[in-house]
Amino acid sequence: MDDTKLPIAIDAGDAPARTGSGYPAPFAAQMGDRLRRRLGDVFGLTAFGVNLARLGPGAHSALRHAHHLEDEFVYILEGTPTLLTDAGETPLRPGMCAGFKAGTGDGHALVNRSDAEVLYLEIGARCVGETVDYPDVDLKGATLDGRWTYLHKDGTPY
Repeated sequence: MDDTKLPIAIDAGDAPARTGSGYPAPFAAQMGDRLRRRLGDVFGLTAFGVNLARLGPGAHSALRHAHHLEDEFVYILEGTPTLLTDAGETPLRPGMCAGFKAGTGDGHALVNRSDAEVLYLEIGARCVGETVDYPDVDLKGATLDGRWTYLHKDGTPY
C-alpha cells in the first residue's frame, strides 16, 4: 500500500464492507447477516486491526474461537448481543466491552438474538504465526505458506 495515498480520516461507514464468512462449509452459513468494515486496513495499520462490525438479527460474529497469540477486544456501540464464552452466556449492551487474552483457550463469540442490529468495534493484534482453536466444532485455523487456512483438528485440510 502506498502510504502517501492513505487518508487522514474517514467516515467509518464509507470503509469497504465485507459480508459473509471465509469459513468452510457448513460453518460459513451459520454466521448469517454479518458485515465488517476493516477500518485499520484503510489506514495501513499492521500491528493491530480494527473492524466496525454489524450483526443482523440471528447473526454470529464468528464461531466460538480462542486465539493462541492475538489479544482481542470488543466494544458494543448499538444493540444487545450475547457473549458466548466457556463461562456461559453474558448479555451485553451499548457501552459494554470485553477482552480476550491470547493463549487462555477460552473460546468466545457474539450472537445477536434480538430483532435489532448490533454494531460493535473489534480490535485485535496481527501476529505472525497465529493459530485459532474452535472448541465446539472440528475446525482450527492457521497460517500456512503465508496464507490463512482452515483445517480439521487432526490437521487435514478442509
